[in-house]
Amino acid sequence: MDLVIKGGTVATAADSFRADVGISDGRIVAIAESLDASDVIDASGKLVLPGGIEAHCHIAQESATGGMTADDYRSGSISAAFGGNSCFIPFAAQHRGMGVTETLDLYDSRATGQSVIDWSYHLIVADPTEKALNEELPAAFARGITSFKVFMTYDLMKIDDGQFLDILTVARANGALTMVHAENSGIIRWISDRLVKAGHTAPRYHAVSHPAAAEIEAINRAITLARFLDAALMIVHVSTPEGADLVAKARLEGAKIFGETCPQYLFLTRNDLDRPGMEGAKFMCSPPVRDAATQDALWRHLQGGTFSVFSSDHAPYRFDETGKLANGPQASFKQIANGMPGLAVRLPLLFSEGVRKGRITLQQFVALASTNAARLYGLPRKGSIAVGMDADITIWDPDETRTVRVEDQHDAMDYSPFEGRELTGWPVTVLSRGRRIIDGGRLIAESGAGRFVARERPDFTGYPGGRAAELDPAFNFGAEIAP
Repeated sequence: MDLVIKGGTVATAADSFRADVGISDGRIVAIAESLDASDVIDASGKLVLPGGIEAHCHIAQESATGGMTADDYRSGSISAAFGGNSCFIPFAAQHRGMGVTETLDLYDSRATGQSVIDWSYHLIVADPTEKALNEELPAAFARGITSFKVFMTYDLMKIDDGQFLDILTVARANGALTMVHAENSGIIRWISDRLVKAGHTAPRYHAVSHPAAAEIEAINRAITLARFLDAALMIVHVSTPEGADLVAKARLEGAKIFGETCPQYLFLTRNDLDRPGMEGAKFMCSPPVRDAATQDALWRHLQGGTFSVFSSDHAPYRFDETGKLANGPQASFKQIANGMPGLAVRLPLLFSEGVRKGRITLQQFVALASTNAARLYGLPRKGSIAVGMDADITIWDPDETRTVRVEDQHDAMDYSPFEGRELTGWPVTVLSRGRRIIDGGRLIAESGAGRFVARERPDFTGYPGGRAAELDPAFNFGAEIAP
């Protein structure tokens, strides 16, 4: 064996046990009471967990209006690694007028030779032309891009319901998972225009301009469209109790519906936007953060299994003219980039406030941090500690207490919305395919150490689903409407 991790408590999404873990050629080859090798990591008193999989982050990505996120694949992957992650899946964003293949080639040029951890892409689809639907999306799936994301809001990104159905149909035919940013664009535009007209332009009004009703309606509509086709759907960054209830109900009924929430919705509130001057812009994201009662409800849904994944939605726009203030120091809330950083602190927040405070078990933490994302996004050799798996492993010190500081995030940002929080439990060593990435607070890996991972068909076993009767030739007079 090349390396042995000795004396730690191994935890998976199902179990915890004391064992040594043996690694060879980047894979886990043995789990036993006592193993030896010339290279040993002493994990006594520590937790040996699957490496985190960050499944929702925006890296080297332009917005539809041309703004570029602060992190590239080097800084973003380093920040992810310091946060206990051994793999991440940023977005490759198609914009109108771009082909799907052109989009993926562009992101290949940005990622290759840069990332210190393994990566893949979710493909954002904003221009579902006939060529994209019939040729390029199936080709993307064949090259290992098995998840597509769509927007129901943002004028330059949103698709209509018919386009949504087209994309869901292609995804279903290929076994892909569609992800959706679910907010009602009309509601947001209606209230935003009235706020601005009345002179209410400060960052705090962003929380008003994206009301809960906009998310609730859109989640309900998205679930209805997906269930009509019996297509798999992930509702990303759920921020309302009612939206979570809709996800839970659909799952209970056997639909292939999955949910995600993020740290900002559990730890921040709309009051964070109500700060002097433009400071509130640091806390602007969409959907917006809400209130303490919502936090409590979302924790219950996290505990009860409504949310399959817990992601950062890391969208790093600096608090300067390159990011949040690109439209000037007095820009209205409509002109300020939406998004906040959180890549490195996602898992420490969940561990400290979830595991340490008894809200979730260690096994739930592992599932939310890694295992569920591996299964849903087609990474069968990642997300658990078992013989034959990639040796993607993070060693945690469950008792180490630190205060969140922006300089410890190792990203390209100039602020952290979680600055000053004291958290207990931190990742101290991160391995990717058996290689040390982070060790003793130091970056070990070189740029380009990570590999692109071609993902497989996601596993939707256990969700029987069922399509609308109108799509069944036995019911619709023999018409073949959708595959």
